[in-house]
Amino acid sequence: MDHPPPDTKNWSWVLTRPCPQCGYDATSTDPTDTPALVRANAASWRVALSRGEIVDRRPPVSPGQPPVWSAVEYGAHTRDVYAVSTKRLIQMLKKKAPTFHDWDQGQAAIDDGYAQSDRNRVSYDLASAAGKMADLLDKVRGEQWQRTGTRSDGTEFTVAGYALYILHDVTHHLWDVEQGFQSIADADADANESGTPPIAEDEPSSDGSPRP
Repeated sequence: MDHPPPDTKNWSWVLTRPCPQCGYDATSTDPTDTPALVRANAASWRVALSRGEIVDRRPPVSPGQPPVWSAVEYGAHTRDVYAVSTKRLIQMLKKKAPTFHDWDQGQAAIDDGYAQSDRNRVSYDLASAAGKMADLLDKVRGEQWQRTGTRSDGTEFTVAGYALYILHDVTHHLWDVEQGFQSIADADADANESGTPPIAEDEPSSDGSPRP
């Protein structure tokens, strides 16, 4: 079984300029608004994951290109992004300049069986994880927003910066899902016109989306 390559890109640049793909702009977002924005993101995920069997399908890809995660796989990853990020925020709020343990996202997808996940369960768990992060951010006050933590690759964040960074991550993944839905719809339309049944993708992969 092929597995996705590790994502080694540093996406912290999204804190200084808008993302040209998903359109998220951290520079125009107040950190104190992140609790409400996290809850809104979770609500959008609930809608995306309620679209039926398309949620379990992987988008078609060009020959030679790695497969792309289905919506349920992206949802499972986003659920874990929220859970891991909440733990890191707690570390920053309770400890002085902690260094976060590395999180192997590709291995998590394999170990936790993202591809075999139940979409309804993923939707519920994602909402729960997002709610916990939002509740934590609701309690952050004053100088706490400037407390720091460092990722294993050496990238340093403040609590404010990390909250905005993760908000981009979960927003970008939702954009990935919508792009996937469109690709599936286009492929199905082409197949219907030609009389050829659509070919289901059978390997999950990451497409270089943000690293928490």
